[in-house]
Amino acid sequence: MPTFYREQNLLGCELSEGFVEIRQLRYLVTAVECGSLGRAAAQLGLATSALSQQISRLESELSARLLVRGTSGVTPTEAGSAFCRHATLALRHIDAAAASAEGARLSGTVSLGLAPTTSSVLAVPLIEALARNYPNIRLQLVEGMSGHLANMLKARQIDLAVLFNDEAVTFAKSEAIPLLDESLFLIGPSTPLTADEVGGTSSDAIALEDIAFLPLILPSRTHGLRASLDRSFDALKVRPNIVMEIDSLAVILDAITANLGYSIQPGAALTRAPAQNLSVKLISDSGVCRRNLLASLPDQELSPAALALRAQLRKVVTGLVRNDRWRGATLHES
Repeated sequence: MPTFYREQNLLGCELSEGFVEIRQLRYLVTAVECGSLGRAAAQLGLATSALSQQISRLESELSARLLVRGTSGVTPTEAGSAFCRHATLALRHIDAAAASAEGARLSGTVSLGLAPTTSSVLAVPLIEALARNYPNIRLQLVEGMSGHLANMLKARQIDLAVLFNDEAVTFAKSEAIPLLDESLFLIGPSTPLTADEVGGTSSDAIALEDIAFLPLILPSRTHGLRASLDRSFDALKVRPNIVMEIDSLAVILDAITANLGYSIQPGAALTRAPAQNLSVKLISDSGVCRRNLLASLPDQELSPAALALRAQLRKVVTGLVRNDRWRGATLHES
C-alpha cells in the first residue's frame, strides 16, 4: 500500500486537495540533485515526460512552483529549495524506518560457503554489513574448496556458496548468478624472476606458457581454480611443472615464502599474504581468469533470510570491486 503525507505539507501550509506521494518527494529531490530532468529520469528508470508530469502534479498539489525549467536544466525556486531540504530529511527517515522494519522482520540462520581466497576479502565486510542491516540473521560461514562446497550445496547442507566453474554449479543442480571475474597472478618468493628466466620479459605481467617450467604449487584437481588452470594449460598444449598439490591457501603461501616454489592465485589470495615476502606478476593471457558464481538452492527452497543474504552479498561484492578493495577483480557484465 503506498504511503502518503496528508493534511499538512512539508512547507507548513494546507494542501488544496489530494495527497503528496513519497515517490514525488524522491522524484523532486533527484531532479534537483541531478540538475536535469533527463538525467534524473534515467537514474530513476522513468521517461522524462513521466517525471516532468509527476513534478508538475506535485507543484499543483502544493500550489507552489518548485522548479525553474530551462534549456540547460532545472534549478529549484526558493520554495523548491525549502521543500527539498525537508523532503530530503523525510526520505532519510522513511528509508531508515523501512530498513529497521525489514531488519526486525528478517531472522533465522543462513549458511554460506566460501573458498579461502574469497573468504579472505569478502567475509569480514559481509559480516559487518549483515550486522548493520540484518542483526537478527545468524550467519553460518563454511570455508572450503569449491568442489566440496558444491557437494554440500547439492546435499542441502548449505544455502548458498560462491563457486568457480559452471561444472560445479551444474553438478550441484543449483541456481547461479555470475558475480565477478578475477585476474590471476604468478606469486613467488620475494626475489623476482629475471628476464632470462621468463622468456626475456621483465614487465609486471607474464604469459602462462612462460611459467609452465617453474616449480608450481597448485590446489588439487577438486578445486575450481585448478580445473580452470588445467583447461588453460591444455589449450596451450603445455604441461605445467606441478611439484606439490596443496589445498590450504595458508600452507601454499608459507611454502612460497620458504622458497619452495610458485603458485597461480587470484588477487584475493594476497589479502592474507605478507606482500614484502612475495613477488607478484599478472598472468597476461586473455581469458585466463577465475569466474565467481553465486550459487544457491532454488528460490522456492530459500528462506526470506537467505534471500536477504544473497542480495546483501551482491551489494558488498559490488562495493568492494568498485572501491578497489578486491585486487584484479571486475564485475561480471551480463
